[in-house]
Amino acid sequence: MNKFKTPKETRISLMELMLPVNSNFGGKIHGGYILNLMDQIAFACASKHSRSYCVTASVNKVDFLNPIEVGELVTLKASINYTGRTSMVVGVRVESENITSGEVKHCNSSYFTMVAKDANGKNISVPGLLLTDKQGVRRFARSIQRKNESTLRSTKFTSSKFKLEDHLEALKTENVSLELT
Repeated sequence: MNKFKTPKETRISLMELMLPVNSNFGGKIHGGYILNLMDQIAFACASKHSRSYCVTASVNKVDFLNPIEVGELVTLKASINYTGRTSMVVGVRVESENITSGEVKHCNSSYFTMVAKDANGKNISVPGLLLTDKQGVRRFARSIQRKNESTLRSTKFTSSKFKLEDHLEALKTENVSLELT
């Protein structure tokens, strides 16, 4: 196995025409269907990088920026942004194109943390990333930042560390009423 790979070596794209069968009650493409496609391409990208079966460990924030219409051509692009010892962060970008007008819309972007597994389901090491440009370094550094912020969020609100008085002031401007006992 290669010790390091460039993001370009395992970059993947997927294109699919959006059909009425995948629309929601509002006539737009169902967000769950797009999430499914995003998970599939993240799996394919991570598996191509690691040359192993991979599972989704987490999905960073997904914001649906623009609706996708029936009849549009959707393009998903995935690349490895970060590698840990056994995990990879796959950046996924979704765009839709109106095939008659040529208008292209950015629909969403997200980050999938994928973990490589062996045949027995145990975590295995993955090749590192060989970064060759400023964009690659930016994406890698951003992934480190997101990882650190996630760890902080996870530990800050554990029952043993949570301090009610630290958060009461912030609640005053929210749509909430307190009747604490």
